Amino acid sequence: MSLYEKLMWRGMIKDVSDADKAKKLIDDKKPVKFYIGYDPTGESLTIGHLVQIVRMMYLEKHGHTPVVLIGGATGLIGDPRATAERKLLALEDSLHNAEKIKNQIKRFLPNAIYVNNYDWLGKIDLITFLRDYGKHFNVNYMLAKETVQARLETGISYTEFSYMILQSMDWLHMYENMDVKIQFGGSDQWGNITSGLELIRKTFDVNHEAVGMSSPLLLKSDGTKFGKSERGAIWLDENLTTPYELYQFFLNTADDDVETFLKMLTLLEKDEIDGIIKTHLEQPELRHAQKILASEVTKLVHGETALAAALNVTNSLFSGSFTYLTLEEFKMVGRSLDTFETADEIGVLDALRETSLAKSNTEARNFVKSGAIFVNDEKVDDFQHVVKKDIAYYGKYVILRRGRKRYSLIKFK
Repeated sequence: MSLYEKLMWRGMIKDVSDADKAKKLIDDKKPVKFYIGYDPTGESLTIGHLVQIVRMMYLEKHGHTPVVLIGGATGLIGDPRATAERKLLALEDSLHNAEKIKNQIKRFLPNAIYVNNYDWLGKIDLITFLRDYGKHFNVNYMLAKETVQARLETGISYTEFSYMILQSMDWLHMYENMDVKIQFGGSDQWGNITSGLELIRKTFDVNHEAVGMSSPLLLKSDGTKFGKSERGAIWLDENLTTPYELYQFFLNTADDDVETFLKMLTLLEKDEIDGIIKTHLEQPELRHAQKILASEVTKLVHGETALAAALNVTNSLFSGSFTYLTLEEFKMVGRSLDTFETADEIGVLDALRETSLAKSNTEARNFVKSGAIFVNDEKVDDFQHVVKKDIAYYGKYVILRRGRKRYSLIKFK
């Protein structure tokens, strides 16, 4: 199986500007430079961005050279959304976010080439923009793009309308000055990718070597958007989404999705994935594939140590025993459970109510009476029981449990 065929098997290719040219570049033994762009609209990427990161890692693993473009300039403009105009970032915010995202991606691709389009777009004056670049773009062509079409009824500013030109200028700059021959992106970027190819064609000729490729947006099998949990977006920054939360997100993957996610979000090869799915189908209730998926993604994003911590927290919440958790792992627990902070001791009924394990004192009393309440794995059968700091792990944390699986946390200041 060729490298191009492997990418197809993994579901990493949707649109291709020239399949023959793409196969030649990707399957050639000679390394080819390819790039993917990230606009710094926030301080962290989400798990949805991992699809493109894994594709870069996979191609690098097979000998090609990734170039990561951080959009310090295009982030100031904003790719048109289907719903409404983006809020404009200040320059310092865009460049700050750009540096954070660059450092985030560097954890995955330390040897990639990193560029920021503010370095060249920031130097172009308005007349040059209009004469040397704008003249190559037909307004009818731009209006036909899907992202623009979606906004015509509600209205789109010239600022966002011009985004397509700026991204095309990036593509031309990379091709002309850095010998970057392939641009990748999600299928929602296909209009921008093809616009860049058109600018390259008009600047050079039809025999240029540039190729554009997109991958499908990662959706769940029920058609819902990938990358959201009950608590919101799943981030690659561990300060926003803990390794335990990331592990749990993938552990809860539906059976219909797990093979797709293994292909698109891990570096496991075909024979490994085929073996995992075969074992999984024999006893799906054991969630063999989900456990491997969760471990591989958590390890990829946060490393071996964080994976071990996530597994420790998972085992503790399953068994109800927290004795062996480290302080850092308790902090992870605290980020994942409903937590009530206090400087003083607190009655168990108040603690249950404050941590949302009970809606009222009456409900809390009923839970205690039925033997459903545990404090640090000790059953509580006294309504007057007081939770004190002297039983707290590391002098800070007390675990409350209702039944087998409902947990919350008391954190002493």
